[in-house]
Parts: sequence; C-alpha cells; structure tokens
Amino acid sequence: MNVCWMKFLCLIKIVNMDFGLISVRYARALLKASLEAKLEDKVYAEMQTLSASYIKVPDFRFTIDNPMFSKKRKKDLFIIALGGDPCKLTQVFIDLVLKEERENMMQFIANSYITLYRKNKNLIRAKLLTATAVSPSTEQRLRQLVESKTNGNVEFETEIKPEILGGFIIEYDTYRMDVSVKSQLNSILSQLK
Repeated sequence: MNVCWMKFLCLIKIVNMDFGLISVRYARALLKASLEAKLEDKVYAEMQTLSASYIKVPDFRFTIDNPMFSKKRKKDLFIIALGGDPCKLTQVFIDLVLKEERENMMQFIANSYITLYRKNKNLIRAKLLTATAVSPSTEQRLRQLVESKTNGNVEFETEIKPEILGGFIIEYDTYRMDVSVKSQLNSILSQLK
C-alpha cells in the first residue's frame, strides 16, 4: 500500500474518532445541564424523538448538512424534528450546536445522550415481540422478570408480529429468549432434514 493512501486512511480514522468524541462531549454537557435543571427526562424524550426523525426522514440529514440553508431554517427543522415544542434548554442547546457549526453531528449527539441517560438512570431497554396483543398484567410480569435479571429499571417496548404465529420473543442487552411457535417449527423442520 502506498504511503499517501495510508496517510489518507489514518486521517479518516482520526476524523471519525474526533467526530465520536465531540458528539459524546456535547451529549455529556447536555446531560449535565439537564440534570442540573431537572429536565433530563424531557430532554431524553426529545432526543429519542429527534433520533427517530433521522431514521423516519432520511432526507432530514441531508437538509441539515446542506450549507445553503440558513441557521434559522435549520433551527426550525430541528424544532419540528424534536416534536414541535422542545424545552428551553434543548432550544438553547440547538442554538449552541448551530453557532459552533456542529449540526452535522446532531444525530450522533442525540444517540449519545440517549445512551448516557440510560446509563445514568440504570435503564435497560427491553423489547417484547408477540403474535397478538398481551394483557397489561402479562406485560408487567415480563417487565419484572427482566428487572430481576438485570437489577435495573426497564424501558419496555411491545411489538406485535403476527409472523411469529404464537409465543413470544423477549430481547434485552445481549440476551434473547425466543419461545415463538415459528422458531419451534423451524427447529423441528431442521431436525427432520
């Protein structure tokens, strides 16, 4: 490999590392400010909404990164992507991000904030997949099961996936318990081959 190419690859790694470090620093500062203002839960919900906006509207990132758009228009877009009525702290933070021309990092800042918030609150994210809706009492028992295994608070998301036919799949951290009818049928089919 030629020397120029190696220097270029090193530069890309440094830029990516700086990008990640800078995003985490901004997220830490936002978390610290939100904890002091006792707005961390509100900011957490807003950062989740913003993160989801980046996923749901892929052109959002390209618009925010476009240097032809004014800071005012970008702020207006951020306000909409944050749910339309973000708290004053989040608005001030968006102003800072735009002033420092870090808007291209906002998706990473939002995701870093979400991660830092969950760590600070000892919050575990769990997902329950079922073929049909489950009763609130069943959902609560599964939530308690995950809480007992993780010694943390659980942010529980339930999703209905008819294709699993019956049973359920529960995922948290790196753990996955699959007792769905579909996986059991697939297991039987693989044994018959």
